[in-house]
Amino acid sequence: MLAPVISVESLSKRYLVGHRAERGRRYGYTALRDVIGQEIRNAARKALDVVRGRQVVQGNAVEEFWALKDVSFEVQQGEVLGIIGRNGAGKSTLLKILSRITEPTSGRVTLRGRVASLLEVGTGFHPELSGRENIYLNGAILGMRRAEIRKKFDEIVAFAEVDRFLDTPVKRYSSGMYVRLAFAVAAHLEPEILIVDEVLAVGDVEFQKKCLGKMDEVSRREGRTVLLVSHNMAAVQNLCTQSILLENGYIRLYGNTQEVVDSYLRHSSLGGRSVDLQKNRASWAIEWIKQVRMLDKNGLECNDFGLGEDIVVEVRFARNEILRSPVLGIVVNHRIRGEVGTVNTRMTGFSPQPSRYSEGMYCCHLINPPFLQGEYSIDIWLGDGAYDVDMVSTASQFTVHEQDIYRTGVVPLKHIGVIFLNATWSFDERESGNRSITSDLAM
Repeated sequence: MLAPVISVESLSKRYLVGHRAERGRRYGYTALRDVIGQEIRNAARKALDVVRGRQVVQGNAVEEFWALKDVSFEVQQGEVLGIIGRNGAGKSTLLKILSRITEPTSGRVTLRGRVASLLEVGTGFHPELSGRENIYLNGAILGMRRAEIRKKFDEIVAFAEVDRFLDTPVKRYSSGMYVRLAFAVAAHLEPEILIVDEVLAVGDVEFQKKCLGKMDEVSRREGRTVLLVSHNMAAVQNLCTQSILLENGYIRLYGNTQEVVDSYLRHSSLGGRSVDLQKNRASWAIEWIKQVRMLDKNGLECNDFGLGEDIVVEVRFARNEILRSPVLGIVVNHRIRGEVGTVNTRMTGFSPQPSRYSEGMYCCHLINPPFLQGEYSIDIWLGDGAYDVDMVSTASQFTVHEQDIYRTGVVPLKHIGVIFLNATWSFDERESGNRSITSDLAM
């Protein structure tokens, strides 16, 4: 059996975190001798750290923080490994160690092949150099000869779509242009190992699709190894056969991608239904929407529904002024697959007359919604004619559970899609007299 391209053994990374503790107080005030004593102790500690070659930490109190603890795994050639987890789980620290940017506190990493990393916007770029010059610079950093870079140059420029700005200093590039060029260089200069962090989220949707397609091509057709960190579960499921779930620096689960993603979603914060509308409100919005609730068809508050069960979305708002042409919209998002449907009062012909009441409430009744089992969230926006007034993303969350929707004793598979397809079937057996069998499966 071939040796793994990436081998990680008992990897740990410790950081020292400084805190500014409250100085000693006597009788409600801080004595000068306490301040002088504390500063002398801090200076002595920092000098000792420098002598011993340890990290110098600012602050009066020092705390140990383990970003990674006893992490071990192997990646074979041509494999695409997904790394998922909540913010602060240790994903970026792991990639920095694998990219030789950060040294581990303990443990061992073995890499067999040239590594190209795309960890953040502008990695390996010099802002004063042009796009053309940075392609050669980045290629040289990756260990490529000038002839090799020149051979791939046209493909890189075409993929990044920056030919008009090729001789412009990259400091004038937008974050999206930065990412396009950086990914194009990393993917086309033929590294044996490609490491990509969530930085692709900066690009537009079309470029993200292009990048995902390129990573798939790099792994399947060219046999290179890809490590992908992403919060986009659809991308992880489509690209990765194996995945790692990191939690507080530990590997919580390592194995089949579908099982790892399912575990991550089950234990994610979506289980908590309380939503901070102010935190999720758009920066430009006026605070009109005050409360969003999910109700069942009986008017009871509910966040768990069966397949095909009616869902009522109740939106309460306070009016600061009269809306002449009020429009309320609801966008339904699947946790993994993104936006799956939208509806608003204008498209359904509902147009209540403006009034001078200080408060109002919309109720949207979704009749037999075709959502298959999964976790969903809704965005709410309020407008006045062509102008948006208020917008809250993830204004509420709900779950759709499995159910014998066909009434046949067979529950639909969990991962057959997002939308329930209601259908009737017919069968003609022409050789035996055109016997026709029709089964009506309407809800």
